[in-house]
Amino acid sequence: MGKVLAIANQKGGVGKTTTCINLAASLVATRRHVLLIDLDPQGNATMGSGIDKHSLQHSVLDVLTGQADLIDVMQFSEHGGYQLLPSNRDLIAAEVALLDLPNKERRLLEALKPVRGNYDYILIDCPPSLSMLTINALVAADGVMIPMQCEYFALEGLTDLIGSIQRIADQLNPELQIEGILRTMYDPRLSLTNDVSQQLKEHFGDKLYDTVIPRNVRLAEAPSHGLPALAYDKQSRGALAYLALAGELSRRQRASQRAATRT
Repeated sequence: MGKVLAIANQKGGVGKTTTCINLAASLVATRRHVLLIDLDPQGNATMGSGIDKHSLQHSVLDVLTGQADLIDVMQFSEHGGYQLLPSNRDLIAAEVALLDLPNKERRLLEALKPVRGNYDYILIDCPPSLSMLTINALVAADGVMIPMQCEYFALEGLTDLIGSIQRIADQLNPELQIEGILRTMYDPRLSLTNDVSQQLKEHFGDKLYDTVIPRNVRLAEAPSHGLPALAYDKQSRGALAYLALAGELSRRQRASQRAATRT
């Protein structure tokens, strides 16, 4: 059964989509089968995966509203090596469309059931708000990966996000937990970065990933070419960092599985 991770933060510009694309490609490079779900109406994960969001015949909206099966909407990211459930601005209509549908918070969860066993990881790129789309992602997910910059305002937003995750866990998905917190756009030369990083270590302990994602020009350039950093410049610091994250994620999952079998 594949592990479903929502990549979420209510603050924009923290590297959610960059993380989704590059972590997906890095997991593929380590021989994992991956499905990436673009649940953001901006469609940046779609474009960054080399798929033209403007020419889509069907999108994730059709899956959520029951007008198409997930397997028929998926596309293959040639350079990323993963399957993609694409989106575009049509997804803006989801907020209204879902309100009148039964089980509106569980539409994605139900859509994933037939294919979940085909993948080692399913990554969901969430919009930067607690919308019905994000709620669908959190209800479908086993865990939440939170990318964040080491800034004080980001700490305030993190508190709000954790509260939202807890409410979803209490009301809709008791299995949901924080998978880990990922420090992005990391610059160790800045004292603020180090101060906030230390606070995260003190408050979250092993929930904080050891891997950090550096500020990296190649990482920023790659999406404009529809490529993950591994395909754009595999020796770049950004590409290597996401490979390290894929390895850390896999090690954590193996350790968790071993602990579960012992109990």
